[in-house]
Amino acid sequence: STALQMTAFGLALLSTLFLLLATCTDCWMVNADDSLEVSHKCRGLWRECVTNMQDGVRTCDQYDSILADHPVKIVVTRTLLITADLLAGLALATLLLGLDCIKFLQEEPRVKLKMCYGAGVILSIGSILGLVGSVWYAVDVYLERSMLVSHNIFLGVHYDFGWSCWLGMAGSTGCFVASVLLTCCLY
Repeated sequence: STALQMTAFGLALLSTLFLLLATCTDCWMVNADDSLEVSHKCRGLWRECVTNMQDGVRTCDQYDSILADHPVKIVVTRTLLITADLLAGLALATLLLGLDCIKFLQEEPRVKLKMCYGAGVILSIGSILGLVGSVWYAVDVYLERSMLVSHNIFLGVHYDFGWSCWLGMAGSTGCFVASVLLTCCLY
């Protein structure tokens, strides 16, 4: 039981860090141009950055405001990932207090078990929200690219999924696996 709890806690901690990094970083979409690249462009949830490949200078443009008119994919992904981050953090704190190796409520093993189970439920909700947000963004990037290709429109650069998008998916999947360990395997 203790080994399973520690495994779930380690996985939940790592996955929560992945989710937080995905939310904060700015490479959800990356240019995937096959021509000679002189710059590397990344678009994120909060800003767009361009790195010059010759001298390595990086410049970033912040989006106008959080409340400004943004594409739906950015607003929905921000909302879902921030909510997933908060839920994963809450689940992590609850799980930490529910671990058998922590002295908190040592004389109440049933309460500690319920705390681990509750952390698993919260973690599963957060993981589903994070996965929906990451996949929503990826599908929207794919549909945007497909629409341009089907209409034979070439704007000089097209975008692929960036590492932040993959990080969000990996973090959400890890949180889901940790929640399964806590809710199904712990009993």
